[in-house]
Amino acid sequence: MSHPFERENVDIAWCPGCGNFGILKLIKEVLDELQAERGSTVIVSGIGQAAKTPYYIDVNMFGVLHGRALPVATAIKAANPGLTVIAEGGDGDMYGEGGNHFLHAVRRNVNIVHIVHNNMVYGLTKGQASPTSQIGFTTKVQVDGVGNEPFNPLAVALALKAGFVSRVNIGNAAHAKEVLKAAFLHPGYALVDILQPCVTFNKINTYHWFKENTYLLDASHDVTDIGAAVEKAFETMPMPLGVLYKDISSTFEQRVRRGDTKPLYATRHDTAQIQDLFDRY
Repeated sequence: MSHPFERENVDIAWCPGCGNFGILKLIKEVLDELQAERGSTVIVSGIGQAAKTPYYIDVNMFGVLHGRALPVATAIKAANPGLTVIAEGGDGDMYGEGGNHFLHAVRRNVNIVHIVHNNMVYGLTKGQASPTSQIGFTTKVQVDGVGNEPFNPLAVALALKAGFVSRVNIGNAAHAKEVLKAAFLHPGYALVDILQPCVTFNKINTYHWFKENTYLLDASHDVTDIGAAVEKAFETMPMPLGVLYKDISSTFEQRVRRGDTKPLYATRHDTAQIQDLFDRY
């Protein structure tokens, strides 16, 4: 029996064992359990192996240039606030090419779910180091090993006071689903950084490595304490998993649309007034 959000007759172009399969399954399950409507759900993705995900889910999708999923997702949400909007892609796509858009999506507090497949390598372009690759990681390009400090998306998001900041490991699907579902229910920007292995080009950060180098945040962690969240974001060995921080404030589309929730296509304009403006200028 096919899944309610299964897109049929597609050839999934991922390597056997890739962590993307688990994330695809997770997204479809969460959409189903939250009773999302196909016609009211949009996934925006850029370029990369992770960015192929919406091609395999039976909802609306918008494929954009490398690193440009977030501004397009922002525009879609502002134009039609009633839609459920997801921006999705890999760590290179979102934190490298799209790093500048990441900053501004956070500070605007766009009401979208931002899913990042973080495998600490570029998979589509055959294994170069990504922004989150660890120091010393060697590739065919970085033959002497990565020398830069890895990008810390959680710390950056917290510095900009993101409303929902989380990290999960796809190797623990039950916990990952719980956090992803909470991200969908959050009224504002929600970052879900998903640790996942690239079984072909990253032989270091494997399923076993992520299991051994992460731990679950317990109930004593206060998700409303941004100071505590920042401390957790800088823990690297092991890395904490769960919701680090959560806060609710006005969203980008609420401020831009001033409470108007109608989609822009339903807005009616006085064409005579518009023509008068054209004539005057």
